[in-house]
Amino acid sequence: MKKLADYSLDELRLFEEQAKKEYNEYLEKGVSINMARGKPAAEQLDLSDDLMSLTKEQVGFTSEDGTDCRNYGVLFGLNETRKLFGEMLGVDASKVIACGNSSLNLMYDYLSQCCSHGVAGNEPWLFNKNRKFIALVPGYDRHFAIAEHFGLQMISVPMTSTGPDMDKVEEIIKDPDVKGMFCVPKYSNPDGITYSDETVERLAAMKPAAKDFRVIWDAAYIIHDLYEEHDELKNILDTAEKYGNEDNFVMFASTSKITYAGAGVAVMAASDRNIKEIASRLTLQIISYDKINQLKHAYIFRTLDDVREKMKQHAEILRPKFDAVLQVLDEKLSGLGIAKWNSPRGGYFISLDCVTGSAKYVGQLCKECGLTLTSVGATHPYGIDPDDQNIRIAPSCPTADELKVATNILCAAVKLAACKELLSGK
Repeated sequence: MKKLADYSLDELRLFEEQAKKEYNEYLEKGVSINMARGKPAAEQLDLSDDLMSLTKEQVGFTSEDGTDCRNYGVLFGLNETRKLFGEMLGVDASKVIACGNSSLNLMYDYLSQCCSHGVAGNEPWLFNKNRKFIALVPGYDRHFAIAEHFGLQMISVPMTSTGPDMDKVEEIIKDPDVKGMFCVPKYSNPDGITYSDETVERLAAMKPAAKDFRVIWDAAYIIHDLYEEHDELKNILDTAEKYGNEDNFVMFASTSKITYAGAGVAVMAASDRNIKEIASRLTLQIISYDKINQLKHAYIFRTLDDVREKMKQHAEILRPKFDAVLQVLDEKLSGLGIAKWNSPRGGYFISLDCVTGSAKYVGQLCKECGLTLTSVGATHPYGIDPDDQNIRIAPSCPTADELKVATNILCAAVKLAACKELLSGK
């Protein structure tokens, strides 16, 4: 197919006219579709309704070690929960703390600890007016918001097909003011990239100038495969231990997209030294987490295979939605040279790059047509995409039919925005 940039002026105007016609057809229909965030659909949440129907006779109140889960105590969480997540994350259960319902809250708390009291005997980050954090782009807007909240100056590092641009990361960490970075190492948000073995190895081998450098290893999609042929992620703590760097990493995960969103179990996993330091704060912060909820989850998921079976059910619901979006993108935009996108094998997002300088206009057109997208720019620090090109697509919540309509609107908007940019140059 001929690239749009190679069209003559008359051809380009004719193409724009056709794109406008496609767009106006949906504009007249009065569409209302929201795919701004990666929320599980109701059908996915229905998969875990057995949690609500569990009876006292089925579950009881006692954990496998005899703990009465109705009472205080057991700060690190139930043994069975820690074992399950340990297997999921590839770490020993002793390195896992099973907590409340939100891994994002745990990340916030951990960075708050770093800022207010420091880590590993170093001064609090807040004492350093030049404190910085590496931000992988495109990335997760809530990670950026936390860093901004704590006054961490974000340094953007682009993602590649194998993970972060490690040449840039390794150069940046020579600055002792750089205190860490956020990572979503498997099916990254929004690119759906899984870090290669080489990338994990290089991250594990890093020797940052800052002695209190910490990588927030957000394993949000560690088991969220869409297809039978799925990605594998090298174990970061085992790899880092070879270099004596296991303290550089703190892992986070939850069941928020396995059972109920916002009503599951979240965990932290880290080296023995990090766990001991985190525990010294937790003993002051909370007496114990919701062990009843942990017990219910342990009843539903006796083994990791049980979790895998549940995730296959999620994949059966999600896969047709991702396929619907990708099919329309391919049909409407392939070969035109005005957009590129990923085809992830897991996770919750599709990342679309349109013509540089046009993404905000695409977002505006979609909004006017009744399609709500993630705010354009949200995939970059401070909500500013310097190239104004990235759009995050969240296919999980709408139906497959709604997604076809939504993606057709999006494609028409991408075409119109591309025509606007190209015509201005001609």
